Amino acid sequence: MTDVLDGVRDHYRALGLTERLKTVLTALGPEDQRLTPQQLGALDQFHTRGLAATAELATLAGITADMSILDVGSGVGGPARFLAETYNCLVTGVDLSEPFVDAARYLTERTGQSKQVSFQTASALKLPFDDHRFDVVLLQHVAMNIADRAQLYREIRRVLKSGGKLATFDVVLNSGEPHYPVPWARTPATSFLLTAAATQDVIERAGFRTRVWQDDTETAKAWITQLRTSGPPPSPNLGVVMGPDFAQLASNLGRNLMEGRLGVLTAVFEAA
Repeated sequence: MTDVLDGVRDHYRALGLTERLKTVLTALGPEDQRLTPQQLGALDQFHTRGLAATAELATLAGITADMSILDVGSGVGGPARFLAETYNCLVTGVDLSEPFVDAARYLTERTGQSKQVSFQTASALKLPFDDHRFDVVLLQHVAMNIADRAQLYREIRRVLKSGGKLATFDVVLNSGEPHYPVPWARTPATSFLLTAAATQDVIERAGFRTRVWQDDTETAKAWITQLRTSGPPPSPNLGVVMGPDFAQLASNLGRNLMEGRLGVLTAVFEAA
């Protein structure tokens, strides 16, 4: 298990990330100028369909201002900042990558949201929170990196209040082995895909009831097709975060979806 976690950390190592972000952000204004979450959208949304997918998932989960939200695998914090601004709720993010957490804190300072949004370095398999603390847990394009899915969902269930929601948006296995590298794994060694049916089974076994179930594969394919026909991608700066080979990683994800090897699942579960 330690070797797997080390492999995932290496994939998201991103050394010097905060300094690279500072350099890129000079195009938006001086260091002391406050930025908006929308201005950072080209840097901080790492999942298929970007911000639109986060907005849809939040609506399906029924997030409101009085809620406490946990974003597991929060990256550099884009979804967390969006939720805090949109719903005026409190959001906590956790990520295995310390450089990502450092960058998330820096970007949140730049948007003036540090009182509403916080980040910690932690494993999703051992969340550093008391039982029954959160109203909603977000899990976006994260589970593919986690071998012990049962423990992942048990931990999420533990920190959720009774009746709380797990809102997930993840890549699932359809048929055949995917082409690598992909955004979450450069080799199969750190990729642990499940089918949609297997994902639902392991989540329900962890103490959840299915409330929303959407196969969003066709929507994701349409999004990829639109990007391909509209010229250069709208978020070239994602390479600043994920490395110079990000274009290849994203291209392979699109190829896998188009060939039917992978799918995209949107679902909301209620803690029983």
